[in-house]
Amino acid sequence: MLLEDLKDYLGFAVAGNFANHLGEAGEADEFAVVETKEKDAPKGMFPFYIKGHDSFLGTYPICDEVIQTHGREADNLQVEAEVALICDFKYENNQVVDIIPKYFSAFNDFSIRIQDGNKLSTKKNWGEQTKGISQEIIEIDNFTEDGVLSKYHIASFIKRDGIVHDYGTTSAVKSYSYFFGQLKDWMIDKLNTQEDCGPLEELTQFVKTAGDDAKGILIAAGATAYADFGKKNFLQKGDEIFVYVYDAHFHSFDDIYNDMCGMDTFLSKCSKLHQTVE
Repeated sequence: MLLEDLKDYLGFAVAGNFANHLGEAGEADEFAVVETKEKDAPKGMFPFYIKGHDSFLGTYPICDEVIQTHGREADNLQVEAEVALICDFKYENNQVVDIIPKYFSAFNDFSIRIQDGNKLSTKKNWGEQTKGISQEIIEIDNFTEDGVLSKYHIASFIKRDGIVHDYGTTSAVKSYSYFFGQLKDWMIDKLNTQEDCGPLEELTQFVKTAGDDAKGILIAAGATAYADFGKKNFLQKGDEIFVYVYDAHFHSFDDIYNDMCGMDTFLSKCSKLHQTVE
């Protein structure tokens, strides 16, 4: 699969799927109006790319090498290190009836942090090259706790002026609030029933627009919490972004760190995203 293929996928993401992330991102107040059935449930889903849509959502934002600020550095830009799920889906009688995760990859749900009362989606796509995905895409054997994804961790770093900083807390993929079957069932429900509320939008309009023509759905499963540097520092031009989704049963954290520092490290069970801020 190539990045060009993803232009025919719908792009959605999950909000609030890691403990504390919304508070650290300054979004907790906006989401206070959103009620969830369970205390630790994600808050909802939002679109970041809908092919053919007549708004900013119709702009394809994904790149694997650079991130463009488009002159918006003052809007407090932050990396969001996530797992992307590349999924098939079944759409029948104006309903999503199934989502089938086929592949996963490291993802950067690059975000604007200004609280302006607008929908969350407006802070997620402000032009071309405002999202990141690794071209190292890994096949999902089965989307359960017995599958390969349960072994993987997410780590993220920023290199600024030659100095490497932890940006997100290194986290096991299975430590998402919702994942595997629980996340899948929840996403199907949200795509069919989510209503307009606070920062979230009614979603059936987007699926209906492109559901018949889309080849699949690209889902960003949610961002990790931030390390201390990530909480206090927004992105600047020239920063280098690193997001790793790696098999922690096979690779050590030192392997990941050494790779990022330029040492000759062979990461055979890893999806790596490396972008430069321009």
